[in-house]
Amino acid sequence: MNRTPKNARSWRQLAAATALALALPGTAMAQSAAAPDLEGRIAQLEQMVQALKTELDAQKVATAKAAPPAGTQPIQSGTIMTAANPGTRFSFGGFIKLDAMMTRTDGGEIADGSAGRLLYLPGSIPVGAADESTDLDAGGQFSRFWFAADSDLEGKKLKGYLEFDLFGSALGSEAATNTYGVAVRHAYASWGPWLAGQTWSNFQDVAALPDAVEFIGPTEGTVFVRQAQVRYTKGPWSFSLENPETLVTPLLGGAGRISSDDNNVPDFTVRYLHKGDWGHITVAGLARQLRYETTSGIEASGSGYGISVSGKYIINPTNDIRYMVTAGSGIGRYLGLAASNDAVLDTSADLENIGVVAGFAAWRHVFNPKLRSSFFYSAASYDNDTDYTGLGITKTLQSWHAAIIYSPLPKLDVGAELIVGNR
Repeated sequence: MNRTPKNARSWRQLAAATALALALPGTAMAQSAAAPDLEGRIAQLEQMVQALKTELDAQKVATAKAAPPAGTQPIQSGTIMTAANPGTRFSFGGFIKLDAMMTRTDGGEIADGSAGRLLYLPGSIPVGAADESTDLDAGGQFSRFWFAADSDLEGKKLKGYLEFDLFGSALGSEAATNTYGVAVRHAYASWGPWLAGQTWSNFQDVAALPDAVEFIGPTEGTVFVRQAQVRYTKGPWSFSLENPETLVTPLLGGAGRISSDDNNVPDFTVRYLHKGDWGHITVAGLARQLRYETTSGIEASGSGYGISVSGKYIINPTNDIRYMVTAGSGIGRYLGLAASNDAVLDTSADLENIGVVAGFAAWRHVFNPKLRSSFFYSAASYDNDTDYTGLGITKTLQSWHAAIIYSPLPKLDVGAELIVGNR
């Protein structure tokens, strides 16, 4: 069955009516006796033509409103994810970041090619050696990209998310290629209140991090962990079971580290979040097993715990304060990119917890839509028992930061940050 589009029919009707209206005057002159009748028909035809024109104008307006705005047309007529649920929405994003870091240390040299030369890594600050001149390192390893798929299933949002950066293992040297591998940051799926996969620890408050130029900013003072987990969220509450790992300092091992990987109980976290127009505040708790076992007969275990309070307070549209305070015992790997271990082996081959108190405070000021700044202080203190650890351990860490960011164009930031750190 053939169907003619409504627009085509309207145009044909208009053309036929116009042709008839043009032909009728000649007929009326040949049949002058019927002039009054013909004039009435011409008037009717003029009304028909005007009605058709009005209908066509209305159809043009409706078509223009239905068309997507310029630049938002889909790149293809079919779905990108052919095997996904009907109605699945696919998205892709990321950013390119060029970092240039000038580093000077007064207690030794940070090893060439190490992570401490690419980002502020407080645990790598050397202590007790000779002054080192300034080093310049630049790279694009912190660029990243992500993929996401969202759909609605049984009245709940179903989401899959993958995010990667280029800060994997070095596959080339600075002499030529500067190649780094792609590294997984996030890989998780969520459905309604449930989440499973790798993402930020539920013990961490990402929303409280300062607006920094450097990769993290207040590294020693913030909880910072991404790991596999199962999480459940109900209103302001969230609970998670997360991948465990115990970091152990050998007896009199100083800065030595054993990654035991002997845990058989997941880390447990609980978080409460309160939000408002003024910002947010969150309180998080952590309970975990500490465990270390060897084939030589050492079998030590214990428990760790911690609490973290953090948030963001909006003073006005151009100023806000961000903060975090974390304290606990046996939670070293959750703070400062594992600047300290969780526990130390004592003389009885048992695990002695290492206590920690850490935090930061930051002030962000927006000068105008293109220029903003952040000033913050970050610190951590570790209760290492030197009778067991020896003297080559981290006691305190602190740093002062001043950052300024200029955005000459939308989605383009140019920034600089001065960091003075002490270990």
